[in-house]
Amino acid sequence: MLGAMQPTGAVRKAALGLVSFINASPTPYHATMEATTRLEKAGFDRLREESEWDIKPGGKYYFSRNQSAVVAFTVPKRWAPGGGISMVATHIDTCNLRVRPVSKKIANGYLQVAVETYGGGIWHTWFDRDLSLAGRVIVSDGDNGPFTSRMIKIDRPILRVPSLAIHLDRGVNEQFKFNQETEFVPILGQQISSELNAPIHKEGESKGQGLDVSENHHPALLHLLAEELSIKPEQINDFELHLYDVQPSCLGGLSEEFVFSPRLDNQMTSYCALEALIESTSEASTEACESQHESNVNLIALFNHEEVGSVSTTGAEGSLIPTVISRLSPSSEALARTTAKSFLISSDMGHGIHPNYRNKYQENHRPQLNGGVVIKTNAKQRYTTDAIGSFLIKRLVAKRGGKVQEFEVRNDMACGSTVGPALSKMGVRTVDVGLAQLSMHSIRETGGSHDVRAGIDLFLSFFEGFNDIDKELSLL
Repeated sequence: MLGAMQPTGAVRKAALGLVSFINASPTPYHATMEATTRLEKAGFDRLREESEWDIKPGGKYYFSRNQSAVVAFTVPKRWAPGGGISMVATHIDTCNLRVRPVSKKIANGYLQVAVETYGGGIWHTWFDRDLSLAGRVIVSDGDNGPFTSRMIKIDRPILRVPSLAIHLDRGVNEQFKFNQETEFVPILGQQISSELNAPIHKEGESKGQGLDVSENHHPALLHLLAEELSIKPEQINDFELHLYDVQPSCLGGLSEEFVFSPRLDNQMTSYCALEALIESTSEASTEACESQHESNVNLIALFNHEEVGSVSTTGAEGSLIPTVISRLSPSSEALARTTAKSFLISSDMGHGIHPNYRNKYQENHRPQLNGGVVIKTNAKQRYTTDAIGSFLIKRLVAKRGGKVQEFEVRNDMACGSTVGPALSKMGVRTVDVGLAQLSMHSIRETGGSHDVRAGIDLFLSFFEGFNDIDKELSLL
């Protein structure tokens, strides 16, 4: 029987590594925590933005901002201010539902949780799924603190957005439309016990400093969060909670050629960038980098808020990368030279050809899952790719025997975007690449298991040998 080859060896290891990363990362906060844990295990030292940085040649460093974005970089032994930086930028936020600041709703005996949509999700895919909550909770040791922001991930289904029975809506299969405010409210449980829904504090009691959240959310929900964190409900001062599907990411297909998963966009290339940077610090990879006459700083940035425009302190339009560049090259002259010598790969997922909707793709630009790296081009600069960037990517992929695919959107369709256009404002040369997937922005997406290693190999080739490739091209 003809079919795809089953992933084995390094390819399978990479695919399973992605699955593990995604299962640990239901929110940007968890993805940041998972990334920093892996970086520390690989010997990276933590920096704090508010502190003085003591950057040493040969060092490995990372810092995070607001628990929801992370930057990591390695410094070659022969690097000096004014040298180049090889950068890969991705995003770790995904389209999802988020609990509102005032979430308590009750209807017909059901406890409901008010939610807000984040990003451009395919929202009908959230119906009839086993949903739970993850995020961060501000907890206190007493009425006046101290206060701590703690991660939470409830590993069992507690929420659901139920569909309306077909008997009550016979036209549902013709075109499924719903009101996102009134018909998209998850149910948490039934209003059974008056005790559970009574205020956490007795009348006349004060929680201190106006931080009482018990009026805004179901006491039953606050009790659940407290139980998960092994604290008292009154210790909860605030939180940011995201809904997520508890069905785990996994390999699938006849030969496990697919990754069936939430959050592939864009935790897939984020994982590839993270793994490539860690692999680049191996002895063999370090020797390859240092053999160049001039080696670059290698850097990855995993951003937040790309799905809503990147405009935030942790988004691509914030100061995360400029902070690193200015601290490595503090003088205006050195900064200008670093900018001119540097190169940035903006990496986000791409649209793989869908067998049931082939007419939605430009006829000569139909990337295949497991077909290798996708170069994303748009003349209107929704993607930043030009001939220079495309040439460099093709040469880097060829060094490791990989394959390159091309994607452009049809002229009669709108084009999405990435962190690339926001970051190109720095003046650094930028290119947009990705890996092919299906069902982008669905609660469950499909990627290629072989493509995980292809993404890692591109970034590893970039970190090991960008300068040599760059010198092959002369701009007259």
